[in-house]
Amino acid sequence: MSSFTALTHCPRSRAYYDKKSAEGKIHRQATAALSKQRLNVLWACIRDKTPYQPKPPRSAKVAACELA
Repeated sequence: MSSFTALTHCPRSRAYYDKKSAEGKIHRQATAALSKQRLNVLWACIRDKTPYQPKPPRSAKVAACELA
C-alpha cells in the first residue's frame, strides 16, 4: 500500500515507476520494483540512523543535457 500511496504523493516515486513502465515492465512488476526501492531506502535510513531526506526527481531535460 505504501507504493500505491507514493505514486500519487511523491514525485520521485512516480518518476521511478514511470521509468520502470517505460522499460517494458507491467504494472505489477513496476510496483514491485518501486516497493523494493522504497524498502532499500528505509533500510539505509535505519542502518545509518539518519532521517529520510527526499531529493527532487531529475527531469528528463536535465538528464539529457548531462549526457550531451
